[in-house]
Amino acid sequence: MASASLQFFAFILALFGAFGDITATLLPNWKVNADVGSNIITAITQMQGLWMDCTWYSTGMFSCTLKYSVLSLPIYIQAARTTMVLSCILSAFGICITTVGMKCTKLGGDTDSKSHACFAGGVCFILAGIFGLVPTSWYTREIISNFLDQAIPESSKHEPGGAVYTGFISAGFLLIAGVIFCTSCFKKQQGAWIYPSKQHHFPSAEQESNAGYNLQDYV
Repeated sequence: MASASLQFFAFILALFGAFGDITATLLPNWKVNADVGSNIITAITQMQGLWMDCTWYSTGMFSCTLKYSVLSLPIYIQAARTTMVLSCILSAFGICITTVGMKCTKLGGDTDSKSHACFAGGVCFILAGIFGLVPTSWYTREIISNFLDQAIPESSKHEPGGAVYTGFISAGFLLIAGVIFCTSCFKKQQGAWIYPSKQHHFPSAEQESNAGYNLQDYV
């Protein structure tokens, strides 16, 4: 019962991680630059994401421009696009597989099949967490290095936006969920290897009596 509750908790974490992963991929605020200028009434907030760049004016206007050309983007943005999409796909696969493999569900067949499905789903979550952690770390590194570069003007410097923090948290949720699923199945299999079922075959009383009778005939 404790293992089933732990798997359910890991499944909830994986759901939050998957939704956060998709949200972080689509949000346009991976890096933010707030340019107040001399008049706070005309303040402008520029946001850049993986798929679009947006500008928000303090007057209430909001405009976005899609990034159609992939080859014109920096390499870290191209890598972030690919890895974040892979992370979303793997997390979706992990949710489908673990739904079959969890102990609290009636899907997946026998115990061994459910255990294998649970382990496969945990591996998908771990890979999804790694694919989500790599682009957010790389993206943050590029933002910090550009911010500390003295050759770049202040108006062109940015800070990490909410999408980066969402990606970090989602990757952590997916990693924790994957580790829980894999360890719960591994402990069960390890217990089966350490304590195998012992079957002792003792001769029946009838066989012993027959053996004694045959020996008496030879005397």
